[in-house]
Amino acid sequence: MATIYEKALEKHEQWKGKLSTELKSPLETRDDLSLAYTPGVAEPCRQIAKNPDDVYKYTWKGNTIAVVSDGTAVLGLGDIGPAAGLPVMEGKCVLFKKFAGLDAVPLCIDTKDPKKIIEFCKQIAPTFGGINLEDISAPRCVEIERTLIKELDIPVFHDDQHGTAIVVTAAVINALKVAQKKAEDCTVIVSGTGAAGSSIIRMLHQLGIKKIYGFNINGIVIKDDYDKYDFLTQELTQITNPDNRRITMAQAMVGADIFVGVSAPNLVTQEMVKSMVPKSIIFAMANPEPEITYEKAKQAGAFIVGTGRSDYPNQINNILAFPGLFRGALDCRATKITEEMKIAASRGLASLVSQEELCPDKIIPDAFDERVSKTVAKAVSDEAKKAGLARL
Repeated sequence: MATIYEKALEKHEQWKGKLSTELKSPLETRDDLSLAYTPGVAEPCRQIAKNPDDVYKYTWKGNTIAVVSDGTAVLGLGDIGPAAGLPVMEGKCVLFKKFAGLDAVPLCIDTKDPKKIIEFCKQIAPTFGGINLEDISAPRCVEIERTLIKELDIPVFHDDQHGTAIVVTAAVINALKVAQKKAEDCTVIVSGTGAAGSSIIRMLHQLGIKKIYGFNINGIVIKDDYDKYDFLTQELTQITNPDNRRITMAQAMVGADIFVGVSAPNLVTQEMVKSMVPKSIIFAMANPEPEITYEKAKQAGAFIVGTGRSDYPNQINNILAFPGLFRGALDCRATKITEEMKIAASRGLASLVSQEELCPDKIIPDAFDERVSKTVAKAVSDEAKKAGLARL
């Protein structure tokens, strides 16, 4: 029997790519040609030249996203380059279309230089309503995103950082309800402090959790090692490890409430899970193998377990976040996506699981729940308007 990888390879060969362009305008007669192209097209050009905002009225800009990648951090494959990353970027564009009705264009670029990537994005910005940065390695991705947010007037979002963080935060909101715990009383262990992990830490801190311990390949993030870190990890020293303890992850998990993993396989043992407080919460999301399997975590006594996989309950899937996030941002023509808009997206997501449905195996809506994109979009749009960042 063919594996999923063999089936996917065969399908990709048949498809010759997962995207194509289509015509919205008829092009059958001379009149059609005159309207869609010369001479008629001159008039919308003149109107946009007089009023640049009219580009949203007369072109695809208001409904189109650029998916930009340098191929340096592709899924679980790492630095495989822009050409090898193209199937993933096409896939991302398919998800934008399916789940939010947004057109998206994959743009895989042959440079790893942050300054050149920033310049590229600035140069293409007139064509697109938003830019989704994808599979760019940390900490470069943070520098690139932050610079573009400052220098462009369209939404820029690095999904690998914030998409997972938005969904994790939504899952934590509901998990705390089920476990009957308060955010401010919880201790959280985060394994992995790169793009996703750092954003998860910041969002959970914003949610009200103050006792967070971050771990990476070098051990615990601690103020004493500040000078050894890159700028991203240096920032985390301000909001993690409040008592500045140099301990192992196993030691940190004793008495902890929540474990979040975006790191590497098999880092968490059943003994570590057993050492946590009653009604412990485990989100083990390393790809393709988690920090601890769903079965082992449950056997060890975890109350709620989430993974990145679709074949277990509570799938933490960033598909729940990014389509609706961009839909909402483009609908109100937001100039940027803020931390408050991300939290609003998390709360919107969490609200889709009713009080009657909430249970250890149901803390997050399904990826195919048709309410997801609309609910996230409205939450994001409302927050943008509230913050004065919406142009509509």
